[in-house]
Amino acid sequence: MEFFNIVIVVGLFITGLTAIPVFTQMRNHPRGLHILFFAEMWERFSYYGMRSILIFYLTQHFVFTPGFASSQYGAYTSLVYLMPLIGGILADRYLGTRKAIAFGALLLVAGHLLMAAEGNSASQTLKYQEAVYTFEVDGRGDLRRTFLPVGEARCELNAAAGTDSTCTIKASEEGGLVFTGLPANAPIPMTIPKGEYELGVADRNPLFVGIFYMALALIIVGVGFLKSNISAIVGQLYPPGDPKRDPGFTLYYYGINLGAFWATALCGLLGTSVGWWAGFGLAGVGMLFGWLVFTRGRLLFWTKGPAQLPDNVGRPPAPEDLKGKGLFGLSKEYTIYVGGILAVGLVWLLVQSPPAQILDGLNDFTQSALGFMNLPRQDHVHIFYLLMLGSIVFLGYIFYTMTKVSKVEAQRLGLALILVAAATVFWTLFEQAGSSLSIFADQNTQLPSDGLMTVTAAQTQSFNAGFILLFAPVFAALWAWLGSRNMDPNPTLKFGLGIIQVGIGFFMLVIGAQFADGEFQVPMIFLILLYMFHTTGELFLSPVGLSAISKLSVYKVLSTMMAIWFLSSAWAQYIGGIIAGMTETESVAGSALSNEAALKASLDVFYILGWVGVGIGVLLSLASFVLKHMAHGAFTEKTPEELAADAASKPAE
Repeated sequence: MEFFNIVIVVGLFITGLTAIPVFTQMRNHPRGLHILFFAEMWERFSYYGMRSILIFYLTQHFVFTPGFASSQYGAYTSLVYLMPLIGGILADRYLGTRKAIAFGALLLVAGHLLMAAEGNSASQTLKYQEAVYTFEVDGRGDLRRTFLPVGEARCELNAAAGTDSTCTIKASEEGGLVFTGLPANAPIPMTIPKGEYELGVADRNPLFVGIFYMALALIIVGVGFLKSNISAIVGQLYPPGDPKRDPGFTLYYYGINLGAFWATALCGLLGTSVGWWAGFGLAGVGMLFGWLVFTRGRLLFWTKGPAQLPDNVGRPPAPEDLKGKGLFGLSKEYTIYVGGILAVGLVWLLVQSPPAQILDGLNDFTQSALGFMNLPRQDHVHIFYLLMLGSIVFLGYIFYTMTKVSKVEAQRLGLALILVAAATVFWTLFEQAGSSLSIFADQNTQLPSDGLMTVTAAQTQSFNAGFILLFAPVFAALWAWLGSRNMDPNPTLKFGLGIIQVGIGFFMLVIGAQFADGEFQVPMIFLILLYMFHTTGELFLSPVGLSAISKLSVYKVLSTMMAIWFLSSAWAQYIGGIIAGMTETESVAGSALSNEAALKASLDVFYILGWVGVGIGVLLSLASFVLKHMAHGAFTEKTPEELAADAASKPAE
């Protein structure tokens, strides 16, 4: 496997094309923006680098089923979006954003580096009658080949045309196993009907499974302390009403996607070609760089000199109170740090699937209480109840508030909740990227594998970030041009159009299936088109999302509405994991037993997701012409800070 491929080449071109104007503009912004830019870039590098190979690590290294792996992915990412609710409160009331970010980043460094402790791979087994046979895997990533030793023969699963395998295994139409080239004295027949064999797993080391969950827990808690706070500290660089504030966040958004692109390009390549430890380790090194840049306050953190991040931003609200006594004789500050470390243990329990007896009980209760919803059995159903509890508390408070405010404020809050629901639909579909779409790229996409012209399945996740780097300036200019002519679509319409595009993206794969080859693999161009539509949809919805919610919210519940926004993202991740699990077919050591069955299962789900996206998007777009009146001018009103800045800029009479 080459360590320099077409994704890296294209990435260098895109970075060179887009980075120079970004860094040039940054010189006109407050001192310290570039520190936050690179700190967050490295944090996103670590997160997306780890995410790019996580689903493959679960299915190929630990040999979890695709359904369980998708559920595990959904549980992990759901908790990632839940924890910032707590981290934001602790930062606002006690630590300040600077200390919260530094502590969270340190937990992230530990978590990502711990992910590199992989141990030996588990093995897939096949039991026929009383004999147990163990599959062997040669190579990694897209060059991975799976064999089953049977007597003197070594039979390859789904051998590609042109290989030198004399014995092969394929799935029959009925779901059984069909061998070709078996010796006459082989201990198993040429055909094993479905139900007469059993697939199992051997050598899955519980110690390293536990280490894996501990790494996830460290990352989840670390993101909780860091994610919302580093965005908040960017805003603190600008005085109220500063017109450079929004362009500053645009530059910051570029850094996020620059980190995301290079993470999936590099970690995705190393993880599936060199070793899982290399991909996860590189993500950890990236986070370490981010921590050093932030805590040293210098881009060149190894050099001496004054900090480039202003001292007045991100400080604790009451520094002296933070030094006061907390629990166990510790200061309040260190009490919070100890609490954060203890929270890692709690999250370690939450991120795992509960013991079988508890899991069965929860699922049985879900089926009896919510049977009308026809929910499938869930491996992480406890996350469902955690999300339900959070939703009841936060939404109940908002509905109560709506009865105590004016009619205009109540309608604005109602519109905000509609937008939150729409965002949940969008992110549920969009976030298939890390689970079902990654598996589809691996099993059912014609990925080039010829030296420089190589694209790994994990690297396909870089398509989204790459398109954002290219399209974000175009969309920013488009919105500005439309705005200058009073033609800028209202946020509700943008939400609807964004959801339509994410639905259209799935239809690209449905269309592409008509051009699948004999291995039931779709040309890569259709996966690229999917990510292009998903990216343009994201650029319609994401940049205006939080801004719209903040403008529609009543001041006294603004923090609660921000919490609901994160809660909706957590729901999207969890539901997305369930949906991804619906694409599951029987697999062997991380490879589909039948590529044909895998393609059909994926397309059945993608077809439905396409219509869900287009249908809900069209309905919301049409309704936007009525719903926009619920805003009562909130999207065009200036904030108090903007009004004060306008007044200050007027000449004295």
